[in-house]
Amino acid sequence: MSVRWGLIGASTIARQFMIDAIRAQADGEIVAVMSSSQERAAAYAGENGIPVAVSTLDALLNADIDAVYISTTNELHLEQALAAIKAGKHVLCEKPLALSSADARKMVAAAKAAGVVLGTNHHLRNAGAHRAMREAIAAGRIGKPIAARVFHSVYLPENLQGWRITRPEAGGGVVLDITVHDADTLRFVLGDDPVEISAFTQSAGMAGSGLEDGAMCIWRFKSGVIAQSHEGFTTKFAGIGFEVHGSDGSLFASNVMTQKPVGSVLLRTAKGEEELSFDREDLYTRSLRRFHAAIHGDGQPSATGEDGVWSLTSAEAALQSAKTGKAVAIDPKLGSAS
Repeated sequence: MSVRWGLIGASTIARQFMIDAIRAQADGEIVAVMSSSQERAAAYAGENGIPVAVSTLDALLNADIDAVYISTTNELHLEQALAAIKAGKHVLCEKPLALSSADARKMVAAAKAAGVVLGTNHHLRNAGAHRAMREAIAAGRIGKPIAARVFHSVYLPENLQGWRITRPEAGGGVVLDITVHDADTLRFVLGDDPVEISAFTQSAGMAGSGLEDGAMCIWRFKSGVIAQSHEGFTTKFAGIGFEVHGSDGSLFASNVMTQKPVGSVLLRTAKGEEELSFDREDLYTRSLRRFHAAIHGDGQPSATGEDGVWSLTSAEAALQSAKTGKAVAIDPKLGSAS
């Protein structure tokens, strides 16, 4: 049984990654694309071999589709997801799920009530490198985890420098763009949940008024692990990576906070150093395979709606901490409260 997709948003990420990932599935097919501009939708459909181009959500949901991929600007996710769920469509939504964790929880509840699959497109947990780290930690290879560091400050490419750095009302800024990913990746790799965060944000010259283009966060996890993360849009020459340090060993992952299946993971213990091997499958292809399996009743998406609530609650708490200068508790059931 094929899974017929509608794309909500004629986006760069869909063109670069998701269209191929859907078509890489034996049962994947893209039927329609929606953009608020009919002209843009038609051009995008023509360039990407998509049969139907529409300019309204109703028209897309009335097409012969089973699932939607939402990659519009963040403030549109809630309304579009709820409409798709009401129409009985499965939903794979870009992060953050919404502008607030309260709205994200509405999406999760609606999907549950409707019996449809809701996934958050946190691509990084599909990277072989991060799964190798998670497995090494779970197997006790570094002993008891103590601390972690994430380096995820990049230079935002010119073609992506639009709403992310100019529109607070659309959910722009580095925290809702990258800190959400780091929250999810830390949770996934450590197999642990954050309970508290302290954050500083900065405007280093790229983002417009009211938005941050850099952030540094200190996290405390349920187990007692402490972590730090650096997210940014403005560092042209910084490396990206992820370290986890335990009582009996350390993991050093280089060049892994990326959309491509690249990088390396080094395990250092009393025995010496060992480079961990891992698969190099495309992150989005794996994400779609898991999502299709969930539609067919086999397991869950790589990142569920609940995972999306966790990452958004963490990002909210980071923004609140930066604003108030205080540590903020992270509770996905309540949203963030100081």
